[in-house]
Amino acid sequence: MGPGIALSYECQGYQYAALVLVGLGLAGALYSVAAAPTRVAGRLGLRGLKRTRMLAKSEAWQNLEPFVRWLGVRVSGLISDDLRTKIDEEISLAGDFMGLTADEYVALSIMTCFAGLIGGYILGQVVGFGSVATIPLALLGASYVYMTVSGVAQERLKEIGRGLPYIVDLMAMAMGAGLDFPGAVRQVVEKTSQPDDPLVEEFTLILQTLNFGRTRKEALIEFQRRAPVETVKEFTGALIQADERGNPVAEVLQIQATTSRMRRSVRAEEAAAKAGVAIVGPLMLVFVVVLGLVLGPAMLTIGSGF
Repeated sequence: MGPGIALSYECQGYQYAALVLVGLGLAGALYSVAAAPTRVAGRLGLRGLKRTRMLAKSEAWQNLEPFVRWLGVRVSGLISDDLRTKIDEEISLAGDFMGLTADEYVALSIMTCFAGLIGGYILGQVVGFGSVATIPLALLGASYVYMTVSGVAQERLKEIGRGLPYIVDLMAMAMGAGLDFPGAVRQVVEKTSQPDDPLVEEFTLILQTLNFGRTRKEALIEFQRRAPVETVKEFTGALIQADERGNPVAEVLQIQATTSRMRRSVRAEEAAAKAGVAIVGPLMLVFVVVLGLVLGPAMLTIGSGF
């Protein structure tokens, strides 16, 4: 037996050993999930509405959602209260993404991890890398849900920050025309042409909270918790302070609208100034390239003359 054949057998032995270890790890994980105690599921509330909308939009999610829900129940006993609270906050920042609960978030992460594991193994066999790509793709699959939800949350907060000044203008005009605060919020909700807009959804939740008999302060604090951006903090802080001191809310909204318009102008000027500075680099590169094209042939001709 030659040294090449012996080395080939040794590599195959390492691969088989790695597969056995992976199999034992998967078996242990499945046993832990099956033997873990479950928690009593709570009411979904707004997430139930988001889930219903998502089920109506995506046929793939209709087929996948029952298994995600079952696996979420199985892993519910493995999640600590602190981790559950953090995941719930992350899902709330993403606008109750797909109506997921914290348990289903973890279950979906486990499923994408297994998908990455299987995909990495198949890719390694096809390309010839062996099991090298298995672990990286498994880790990428495990973090896919987190990256998706975080990206949705960042985009949602940006949209809320950009759209709130216009909503404040509308509410100020509505209250200046004689409506009260719930009536102004109702105008925002009913007159919109984009019911799926994140800001409209938040004001719909504020209106529902007020209809349930909770105070305006509680509704605004909940809005600030779900959308912790600077414009929302200023808006809710001003209204809460006006409510506590007894100041007219209409006047406060008018001041907020004026301040928001001034802030938009300042931000536009800042963006224009930054754009002028940022364009210097690309212009310098273009200048260097043009200079090279112009002087390059001349330098070659001078060099060839010596």
